[in-house]
Amino acid sequence: MTTRSETQTTLDHLLTEIEHRNPAQPEFHQAAHEVLETLAPVVAARPEYAEPGLIERLVEPERQVMFRVPWQDDQGRVRVNRGFRVEFNSALGPYKGGLRFHPSVNLGVIKFLGFEQIFKNALTGLGIGGGKGGSDFDPHGRSDAEVMRFCQSFMTELYRHIGEHTDVPAGDIGVGGREIGYLFGQYRRITNRWEAGVLTGKGQGWGGSLIRPEATGYGNVLFAAAMLRERGEDLEGQTAVVSGSGNVAIYTIEKLTALGANAVTCSDSSGYVVDEKGIDLDLLKQIKEVERGRVDAYAERRGASARFVPGGSVWDVPADLALPSATQNELDENAATALIRNGVKAVSEGANMPTTPEAVHLLQQAGVAFGPGKAANAGGVAVSALEMAQNHARTAWTAERVEEELASIMTSIHTTCHETAERYDAPGDYVTGANIAGFERVADAMLAQGVI
Repeated sequence: MTTRSETQTTLDHLLTEIEHRNPAQPEFHQAAHEVLETLAPVVAARPEYAEPGLIERLVEPERQVMFRVPWQDDQGRVRVNRGFRVEFNSALGPYKGGLRFHPSVNLGVIKFLGFEQIFKNALTGLGIGGGKGGSDFDPHGRSDAEVMRFCQSFMTELYRHIGEHTDVPAGDIGVGGREIGYLFGQYRRITNRWEAGVLTGKGQGWGGSLIRPEATGYGNVLFAAAMLRERGEDLEGQTAVVSGSGNVAIYTIEKLTALGANAVTCSDSSGYVVDEKGIDLDLLKQIKEVERGRVDAYAERRGASARFVPGGSVWDVPADLALPSATQNELDENAATALIRNGVKAVSEGANMPTTPEAVHLLQQAGVAFGPGKAANAGGVAVSALEMAQNHARTAWTAERVEEELASIMTSIHTTCHETAERYDAPGDYVTGANIAGFERVADAMLAQGVI
């Protein structure tokens, strides 16, 4: 049996090879490093995981698709964007993961998201593999007609790579109900099939699931509550800072409020808002979901309790809980230092990898409960899988049933991560627990299915 140090040396060599084989993809390098640096204990303890080629296959996508997306704007000018779909691992089921439409999207970003999705999906226990996709198209400021033409062009290529038993995309940043509707319509037009299970996040009147829009935010708060319970506390009366003002942030704030916490911030690329009375969800939804405006409008219309801070860091606001819900690497060392100084008790990631490795290390060293995104924000993909189940059965569940299922899944994920961390001598380390638990489930399936 190899020792942990020998195993870690092997994993370090693999990380070097990953960086060499995937140049100029820092987000993917970061995601791979974050997982592989925690696997030495389990690989050393279970010799079958040291089988040559197992982890090498895990970090190499099964398929990478990149394509051009030509479309016409309202002035008649032809635009060209890039589309991506990375089908990373299907050992546990069909590829499952969102589509992101944002100018920052490139192959490395999609690979990082797809790699994270493997372990996140495994933790749900719902039999779904990991994948991710998107485009560098920016829907912000575009008319509905422009977004429709882009989505139709995007799906004209993507349709040949997806299917309810093959690859099931969903929404992500820049892809909400409007975009999913246009994408599904074009898929149906091309294939001449009503295949509801091919996309999740659909409208509730045509195959969508209740609680799906809320699921990522709700699930993140449920995971944060479970971490607090482990420490003998609950959410009642706690002050929370939330970043972002999109779908995840809005429903994070909603669930925090419902469980008795006071969420006092939201943000976007222009800056952040602090509202001492707690964020007014109706006003925030009106500005962000209906008017598609900026958060400074919230402060202007809310009154004396709210102020807008242009730029700056939302993490400077004192709070008991922090829930980063915007984008990757938004919470850095300086932000972590400020949170620790202000007495933060728990950080739970609503976005994908929003905390830098250095910040994670500082928070853990300070004894802050830290919920990594692959566990804490798994609620969205969990309810997507429940939507797939409803589609297959041609039925629709009540909101109460879906929310009960979500709560059960998030509790199970917390328990799995907590117990796995203890089993490998890392009590309270949810990062290690999530990585090892997800890895074990996927690796066992890969070993059983042979070298493919």
